[in-house]
Parts: sequence; C-alpha cells; structure tokens
Amino acid sequence: MLSVLPDGTVEPVASVRTRLQQRLARHLRTAPALVAPDTPLVSFTFDDAPTCACTTGAAMLDDHGAKGTYYISGGLIGQRDRYWTVADDAEIAALHTNGHEIGSHTYGHAFVPGLDRAALVAESRRNRDRLRATVPGLPLESFAFPYGFGSVTAKRTLAGLYRSSRGIVPGLNVGRTDLQFLRANPLMEVWTDPARIAGLMDAALARRAWLIFYGHDVVDRPSPYGCTPGLLSAALRLAGDRGIPCVTVAEGLRRALPAPSPADRYLLPTHPTR
Repeated sequence: MLSVLPDGTVEPVASVRTRLQQRLARHLRTAPALVAPDTPLVSFTFDDAPTCACTTGAAMLDDHGAKGTYYISGGLIGQRDRYWTVADDAEIAALHTNGHEIGSHTYGHAFVPGLDRAALVAESRRNRDRLRATVPGLPLESFAFPYGFGSVTAKRTLAGLYRSSRGIVPGLNVGRTDLQFLRANPLMEVWTDPARIAGLMDAALARRAWLIFYGHDVVDRPSPYGCTPGLLSAALRLAGDRGIPCVTVAEGLRRALPAPSPADRYLLPTHPTR
C-alpha cells in the first residue's frame, strides 16, 4: 500500500511526477460548484469496505440515525489483505438495503494517476458491473481515489462518470468547491481524537459547511488507517449534540447544491456508468 498522509501529501517514495499530479489535482478545479447547504452536514465514509466497517460501523451509524458511504473495489470483495477482510456480497447488499451508499473505488484499487482515460473508464465500468452483480440496478454517484492520489486528467474523466470524487485533502466543503476533489478529514486513531473532531464540527457549524470524514476499519485494535468503535461513537455523538445531520455523500451533495449544477447532467440515462 502506498503511504499517503491525511493532509494529502505523500511520503518520499512517491515520484516527483506523482507529487506534481497530486498538487495540480488539489488546486486546479475541474468541476467547480457553489457548495452552500441550508444547514451544516457531516458525512462518514469508509474506503475498501472492511467487514468490521460494514457491520460494527454501519450498526453504529444506524443507531444514531446516520447513513454512511462505502467506497468499494469490486475485485477485492471477500478477500483478506494485510489489515482486514473485505466485506462479502451479502454484507455489501445489507449496507444498501439499510440505506447506506455504495460508492466506487475502481475495480482493482488501481493507482489512478497511472491510468490513462480509457483504462480509468474501463476500471469504472468493470467495478460498476461487479457491484451491480451484488446489488442489481445499483446507482453509482460517488467515487473516492484509492490511496488518495488524483490527477487533473483523472478528475476530468471522472466528471463524466460520477457526480463527485473524494480525496483526502483535509478541510471543509463550502463555497467554491471542486466536486471532483471533495475535501475529507481522517477518522483514524493515529491522526485525530474527539477534541479535533469537535473543532471541525464547530467550524462546520459556524460556516454552515459540509464536513466529510474518511477511514477504513472500525475495530478495538484498528490498523493505522482505521478507528476504534469508541472514536466513531464520539464523532457521532458530537454531531448529534450539535444537531448536524449525518448523511451519505450523495445526499450531502444534493443538500449542498442550492441550485441546479452542471454536475446534474451526469445523472442522465446516458451517463457512462449507468
């Protein structure tokens, strides 16, 4: 696994070209829109769909009246990697049945800057087909960059495939925002704590912004990329105490765009991933 820091930077093993691509992707908007929700919002997202995130994590969200977004690579379903076992078909179908959002993460958890346009489209379509074999007719509106790496070329391609793409650059989504590089903050035991989460939620409340968190496993002894049930519970409680709705990324986008956006054209029946 490539090592990406929660501030969007990469460790020295990354090439200079990769660093430049990430920096350009961060600063050059390819799908600008005015994000201005009527109320502050928070979205909890989980990459790679570890079983514990889809069971323990989802149950905790449900208990708080919240719904999350799970970015899944179809080629990894049911497999075991270094840190966790990926959810199986039944667990993914249960997420959808219970109102959580299934998003795309490429079929093989591909390193997106290394793909040309045709390869990225092929990965997306293959992932769509695999996920729809699990959930027939599944809508796929949201994407997250594996490892957090993006590029301007990839963002332009993804804009024709999904309503939004999520990165790992921290911050709030409010005002002029790139829908193909939504900001997100780590929900990881090694990077944050309840005090920091409270500060982010207070900022979202003050600015009426959309706050997104990202993580992976939810277990008592998490990987470096995950959190304990205690930390997730604290985050959900902090949102509830402030009256901030916890919604999926797709729902957050619908609430955050106060008027029709150019992104709406991607919901037409001719959408490439539909």
